[in-house]
Amino acid sequence: MSIVVDEETLTFTINTCASTYQMQVDNHGYLLHLYYGAHTDGYMGYVLTYCDRGFSGTPQDVADRTYSLDVLPQEYPFQGMGDMRNPLFVVRDAQGAYGCDLRFNGYALTPGKYGLKGLPAVYASADADGAETLSITLADERTGLEVELLYGVLPQLDIITRAVVVRNTGDSRLIVKRLQTACLDFVHGDFDVMSFFGRHAMERCLDRHRVSHGAFSIGSRRGSSSHQYNPMMVLCDHDAAEDSGKCWSMSFVYSGGFHASVEKDQFEQTRMQMGLTDELFSYPVEPGEELVAPEVIMSFANDGVGHLSQNLHQCIAKHVCRGYWRDRVRPILINSWEAHYFDFTGDSLVELARKAADLNIDMLVMDDGWFGKRDNDTCALGDWQPNVAKLGGTVGELARRVNELGLKFGLWVEPEMVSIDSDLYRAHPDWALDVPGKPMVLGRDQLVLDMTRADVRDNIFEQLCAVLDEANIEYLKWDFNRSIVDVFSRPARDQGQVLYDYVLGLYDLLERLCQRYPKLLIEGCAGGGGRFDAGMLYYTPQIWTSDNTDAVNRLAIQYGTSFGYPASAMGAHVSACPNEITGRTVPLSMRGIVAMAGGGFGYELDLLKLTDEECDEVRAQVAEYREIAPLVLNGKYYRLASPFTDALCAWEFVAQDGSEALVAVVLCEVDGYGVSSYVVPRGLTPDAMYRDVESGAVYPANALMDTGLPLATMTSPFSNHLFRFKRVDA
Repeated sequence: MSIVVDEETLTFTINTCASTYQMQVDNHGYLLHLYYGAHTDGYMGYVLTYCDRGFSGTPQDVADRTYSLDVLPQEYPFQGMGDMRNPLFVVRDAQGAYGCDLRFNGYALTPGKYGLKGLPAVYASADADGAETLSITLADERTGLEVELLYGVLPQLDIITRAVVVRNTGDSRLIVKRLQTACLDFVHGDFDVMSFFGRHAMERCLDRHRVSHGAFSIGSRRGSSSHQYNPMMVLCDHDAAEDSGKCWSMSFVYSGGFHASVEKDQFEQTRMQMGLTDELFSYPVEPGEELVAPEVIMSFANDGVGHLSQNLHQCIAKHVCRGYWRDRVRPILINSWEAHYFDFTGDSLVELARKAADLNIDMLVMDDGWFGKRDNDTCALGDWQPNVAKLGGTVGELARRVNELGLKFGLWVEPEMVSIDSDLYRAHPDWALDVPGKPMVLGRDQLVLDMTRADVRDNIFEQLCAVLDEANIEYLKWDFNRSIVDVFSRPARDQGQVLYDYVLGLYDLLERLCQRYPKLLIEGCAGGGGRFDAGMLYYTPQIWTSDNTDAVNRLAIQYGTSFGYPASAMGAHVSACPNEITGRTVPLSMRGIVAMAGGGFGYELDLLKLTDEECDEVRAQVAEYREIAPLVLNGKYYRLASPFTDALCAWEFVAQDGSEALVAVVLCEVDGYGVSSYVVPRGLTPDAMYRDVESGAVYPANALMDTGLPLATMTSPFSNHLFRFKRVDA
């Protein structure tokens, strides 16, 4: 059993292969956090200390000034009983008073991993995965409030998940003002915090700094998880590295606004927490109703950030991503956007497809501009009927023309948005989120549809199904190209619940499409990587990593993304040079090797403008990717050198059984003359020998993982190489 309960001391211990998590209900009914670290046996209550700390308050019934929740490590800190650090939970009662007193009210153990109503969550079974669920209920007698803490454990992956269900069992309305999911309280430690910041076209850049007094926080108030901060955070020893040091992670399985923070308090204790943002959040819970806090995935590694990332990769790739495409190599595609933008016809797309077939590409994706009167980005969003005149027929007829060339066919959509200049908005202006009497805030000349409303979701679902049913469409790119600013839903209701209910509405729409079209590959997108989170990956097994396809910038973007997400989830394309965003020109070989690091490989340029030599190189890239794609999809991923700090950037995929490895290297800088660079692989089978597939040379694994491989011939910036190794088995 992974979960052990000591009934006598009310101690709960969760064990995974390499970690132990422990908590205890104390003599006053409060649930205290004792330990999360390397796997161990025994009782860790000895870590708690008690003394009179002056301004740290004491619950009245405790009558012991050495006892204060302001100091003790807690499982679910709440406002109202003396803890003045950042709480996870704040509630207002029918009188308008803030504060509750949550004390232990029971527990339950069940086999398998819990699910969440209306929300994505990690899935795992008892039989196949050894998964278990622990439920601990806390209650506030005065208000009739119940808070159920859910813990899921995937022992083989060193993963523990947390979620929260708030129930009103009283007789009057409660208003939840803050609802976060998980925290970790550390009684001491010298830590760094790693977060991932960015902007449109430059997402998930690594930020690492030392935890000091005060609170460091990240989050999003944009209605999506955002380009600016990713809902994933790592706390680690100050000297932790890729393969050394203790590390803890939190990843939010949610696609809307969030808040995460690390706070070091007056007594040198540290609290790490994550959950919903409380900005514009005020959620009513009527008697008999419940409210669910989205899931947080947690993991611990005792041997570095690299191992921690691999835990998250395995969890997300195999226990968050679902469906037909989860374990399958995805088709290599050509997207029409950078080839034609809005200026295309059905005939020009067929010519692009014909060239793609000649280059052995698998799929043509028709991007923006195929519907309504959409010849620019100011109109027609919401009118998901094909422009028959532009396409020379229906989408179904165009798809058949492309299929006859041997290619699959895909489509771009942006279903959550509406243009003011659209038939949908003219018919239903009340379906858009806006504030009556206030000038609307436009983003990309568009408004956001109210996904909290079932009638809006039904309309979009029916429009999309009309196209998907009529055509052989095997791929859908789902875009989201603005932030949510105006928060007002009609008919008028408590507007503090709109942003949360919006995300639930989005999930409902996606789930309906996934159920109706189980073999449809949906790629998530939000102006690139503006909604790259575990919540979207539950419905879309890959996400367009960034609108920035510049290979140099992509080294940093994909490097940062890899800390929390598997390579199989990253959409990455080869585009034209000079790059449309940076103006930079790099070799086609480098563009290829960088894009091949993702599970959604393809091209985004005008294939008809390639030279004969470039066409040959594209054919070679396509053939090579087909050979390595299973390893990219399923292999262990290692970061070998950082584009932020090193002269070269290198990464590696190793088969789960160590039988093969792929090492990719790009030289970013050349300083002086004659300096040799080395790349040092990891994760090979100790004492084994590996053959370089290209050269035939045989290397001892131990030496490769110690001294590395020389790259003396790479003497110019953007030189690159892909090493493929096969283990020599006796």
